[in-house]
Amino acid sequence: MLPIPITYIIIGITVLVSIPAMGNADLKWKLMFNAWQIKHHREWYRFFSHALIHADWMHLIFNMFSFFSFGLYVESAFSSPFLFGGRGPVLFALLYIGGAAMSSVYSYEKHKEDIHYNALGASGAVSAVIFAFALMAPTATIQLFFGIPMKAWIFGFVFLGISWYLGRRNVGNIGHDAHFWGAVYGVVFTLCLKPSLASEFISKITGQEG
Repeated sequence: MLPIPITYIIIGITVLVSIPAMGNADLKWKLMFNAWQIKHHREWYRFFSHALIHADWMHLIFNMFSFFSFGLYVESAFSSPFLFGGRGPVLFALLYIGGAAMSSVYSYEKHKEDIHYNALGASGAVSAVIFAFALMAPTATIQLFFGIPMKAWIFGFVFLGISWYLGRRNVGNIGHDAHFWGAVYGVVFTLCLKPSLASEFISKITGQEG
């Protein structure tokens, strides 16, 4: 019997927690990211638990569909003995869970004295997975911005630029900072596992791959 992919397990757990939290304000509050609570009440678990809940069905579906679209490829690549020594499930879990936490570190420093700042959703973790994909398969065509097709590496730079700009301007009720730093974490984490991916990335986008 083949093992269940970690991607499916993460989606299943997220759905099972997100759905009841949508109709339970107390549960949502206990799990969402709040930097003030983390600092003053040492509720460090919020660095991770916020990725298990979502504002509404559209938020949940978009994040989980995006994760599903890239997660299976990245998990498979991480499981390749040639790439990462066959430690795929553990490394992939660290990519996702670490992405959830590390994407919120900047927001923690920025809002740790703001009791009213809250955030929720798996966007930071999903960004980590998407950018691990973009690093390993930069010339693949993806469609996330209104269905406009573009190469993964071009999407990456556009995404980072937009997230950085909107994050500085605090546009909308969206964690642009989490998107940005989750993406950065996904690239750095993957490069730490296999530094040669940097040169392979450059070769692929410049058409010099042999």
